[in-house]
Amino acid sequence: MPLISVIIPVYNVAQWLPTCIESLLTQDYTDYEIILVDDGSTDGQSGAICDAYAQQHPQRIQVVHKENGGLGDARNAGIARSSGEYLFFVDSDDFVAPHTLADLAQQIARYHSDVYLFGMVINRDGVPGETLLDDLPKNQVFCLEEQPTLLLVAPTACCRLWKRDLFMQSGIRFPARVWYEDIRTTLKLYTLAKTVVCLDKAYYYYLVRANSIMQSANLARNAEIMDALDDVLSYFAQHGLYERYRNELCYLTVDHVLAVASVRVLRLDPTSELLGQFMAYTLAHFPDFRSNPYYTRMSAKKRLVFRLICRKQYKLAALLFKWQDKLRAAKRGQKP
Repeated sequence: MPLISVIIPVYNVAQWLPTCIESLLTQDYTDYEIILVDDGSTDGQSGAICDAYAQQHPQRIQVVHKENGGLGDARNAGIARSSGEYLFFVDSDDFVAPHTLADLAQQIARYHSDVYLFGMVINRDGVPGETLLDDLPKNQVFCLEEQPTLLLVAPTACCRLWKRDLFMQSGIRFPARVWYEDIRTTLKLYTLAKTVVCLDKAYYYYLVRANSIMQSANLARNAEIMDALDDVLSYFAQHGLYERYRNELCYLTVDHVLAVASVRVLRLDPTSELLGQFMAYTLAHFPDFRSNPYYTRMSAKKRLVFRLICRKQYKLAALLFKWQDKLRAAKRGQKP
């Protein structure tokens, strides 16, 4: 049984997939498997790339071909096929740093933790940029009860290492054919993890591309953040955890509904009815959200946008982002 199962959902990513796979095959570590889940790719290339790599590395790579079911469903198919003690979810247009698996194996031997968190490098237009590390105590063991701010870090399933038993013993899986599948899943897993370790290194390179799912101009689907949070809030209530983590759940809602989904919408259409729905949703669940003690975690720029959204000054916020985009584009144009 391998120590780590790397699960890579694949859908029409022929341009990036080889880089992703090669970043794993060139690791100086051997106790792992790669599971490529071809989620019904239609580009005529991605599935073939998966098969070619599996033929070249039959002891290392296995391929699952399935009908399209979305990112979450593809991950679930990988979980079902996996045999590793730990699961590492890698998106097929991202890649990992050299020595990642060896370093993670050393941390497993040191801590024997249920979950390991590590940082990511934002790879924009093929150029590595900002490094993001979670705002948690580094290189020490804790659990959610001891560090409730664990609920406030990025709810991504990537740049984490998950003990497979968290999924297998709980029955928790990623939802299929939805946006925000990570937030519906990872927060539940954190409540089950007896031990968590946050590492002080960034191993994961996250590609930002214009046509990715979360960059999509499909405004209506942004409403799914409310469905996702309904799922999360219900889970915490059903398990008697809602009041204990009310402040964290409130800030989580404010951050993802008002400071993220609202921004995504107003950048494209500051007159969208969704903006009012987002505010109504937040007020319905947390009428006192403006007094949340975690408000100070927001950056100055985020607090400014948040205030504009609370005052329903959507067009002004949209203009602010347009100016910011133009400034960023101008800076890129100045590079040699």
